[in-house]
Amino acid sequence: MKLIYIANARIPTEKAHGFQISKTCEKFAEKGNFVELWFPNRKNIIKESVFDYYDIKNNFLCDKIDSIDFIFLDKYLGFLAFYIQSLFFAIKVFLKKISSDVLIYTRDFLIAVLLNWKGKNVVYNAHNWSFKRGLFLKLFLNKKTKIVCNSEGTKQGFIKKGFINVISVPNGVDLEKFEKITESKKDLREELNLPADKKIVLYLGHLYKWKGFDIVVESAKKENNKEILFVAVGGTEKDIERYSKIIKDNSIHNLYLVGHKKQEETPYYLKSADVLLLPNIAISEESEKFTSPIKMFEYMASGNPIVASDLLSIREILNKGNSILFEQGNVDALLESINKILADENYAKKISSQSKEDVKNYTWDKYADKILEFIC
Repeated sequence: MKLIYIANARIPTEKAHGFQISKTCEKFAEKGNFVELWFPNRKNIIKESVFDYYDIKNNFLCDKIDSIDFIFLDKYLGFLAFYIQSLFFAIKVFLKKISSDVLIYTRDFLIAVLLNWKGKNVVYNAHNWSFKRGLFLKLFLNKKTKIVCNSEGTKQGFIKKGFINVISVPNGVDLEKFEKITESKKDLREELNLPADKKIVLYLGHLYKWKGFDIVVESAKKENNKEILFVAVGGTEKDIERYSKIIKDNSIHNLYLVGHKKQEETPYYLKSADVLLLPNIAISEESEKFTSPIKMFEYMASGNPIVASDLLSIREILNKGNSILFEQGNVDALLESINKILADENYAKKISSQSKEDVKNYTWDKYADKILEFIC
């Protein structure tokens, strides 16, 4: 099968969606398909190739579509700049010649709608649901269009609007990237320049409010146990600068900002920790119902205990048998959960062993197999 994945995104990007897109292409190609990835030719500070940056196989083609990059206007137009850029990119894609035997796979709803109108074989990869977008899709997208959703919450949004070919496929993980790490925690920390004499509570990801990083900061500020060190891996330079000031101004001495690390490096940080944090807060429906965090599966594969917010989107994968679920946004509940794990080694081993077993159902290979079985 010839498959074109169309993504209106800066590729490669330090954000998780870039890895998810590229990893999907790699796995589709591994399964014997001819795969191309189309994305706009935007200004990019990352100069490495998609394959080098994400540490994936060079088994698919990349086609940068010339399109006017309006994103630089965001300082003046805000989110409107993204909408303008999306429209121009979608028009460029619409005008390109696409063979009738090609399957189009896209997570951009405007492209899905336009190519559906054009009579192309389109699969829409939906990563969230919103009332406004739902009305648009209901009016302009064929109800028989195949839709691959990232979560059960997203799937239910489409079903309620009358779409009939809908499947839910959560994200995945490369287990081998964790299995190949044989160093002890002590050795890993020495390599990563992390203290060996601390209990490390680690957060991985961007420092966004809806991902709960403010709760991590407040927890570090409130925690009096000097043996505990909060470590954050991720974030843009701008966010690192902002939170560094907050940490300094509030004299928080037990929170260390590592900064952004490439995909191939993060398993080593996860394996070096004592507790892993997934503190999303429900300030939006995306966080509460629709998200499928890649880091959640990576946490599970690391074999270390997880403390996560008790949200619908998280409970699709995590439960009381493989993690601790705490009341989202509650600093005291988060600290209580962390200390419960650190105080009870047997309990920590029990839930982390279960999560490591459960994640075997969520590999990128199984992810690709399930999608291809549905769309072929």
